Amino acid sequence: MSDILSKLPYARFLGLMSVIDDDRLIVTMPFDGKLIGDPILPALHGGSTAALLEFTAIAEIARVHPGARLPRPINVSIAYLRSGKPLEVRASARIVKAGRRVAHVHAMAWQAEPDQPIATLTAHFLMDHDAA
Repeated sequence: MSDILSKLPYARFLGLMSVIDDDRLIVTMPFDGKLIGDPILPALHGGSTAALLEFTAIAEIARVHPGARLPRPINVSIAYLRSGKPLEVRASARIVKAGRRVAHVHAMAWQAEPDQPIATLTAHFLMDHDAA
């Protein structure tokens, strides 16, 4: 697990794990029955998917800017593109632009194929580079 993810209680609750693959951070949320939001379909709860995307974006910022404090979200927009099946979910993030105080990040979550995302995130995060 990314060092930053291990410090976040909800990330630990979700069981998030991270790996670096070709210099790209991939965060995995293993399937667990507690993540089901609609038992009739069944489908993953949108909140768990959103949390995965937000934590992936935070972990990517922390990886690229290791001296900064925990990035804090300014605004977050989630697009739910299809229902999440009761399977593990993977996510990756890309920093579009990072200044001294704000980072603009895109993240994507998928299950079977990365080119078929189940949700995307667009967000701005406040960074504090002056922190120790």
